Amino acid sequence: MKDEYSIIRRPIITEKGSDLKDENNQLVFEVDTKANKSEIRKAVEKIFKVTVLTVRTQNRPGKRKRLGRFTGRRKDWKKAIVTLKEGDRVDFFEGV
Repeated sequence: MKDEYSIIRRPIITEKGSDLKDENNQLVFEVDTKANKSEIRKAVEKIFKVTVLTVRTQNRPGKRKRLGRFTGRRKDWKKAIVTLKEGDRVDFFEGV
């Protein structure tokens, strides 16, 4: 198994993610593309000291981008939506 911090890359903080956090006690992360659901569950539980109920994942294709006459592509990435047990909380902006 990989290191927990290499599996969980970063939290995705958007308006929709904030609504999921407030209403359904769910968190959204960008994760390693090769990580499976059980690895994501163990990593979140170890890093944040919470209990994970379910993990849903999405493989997101990279967007096509263009700079002048050159076309390119952003990298593909994986998104994980993690549901926490009732009463568990993770605060990303505690001191702000």
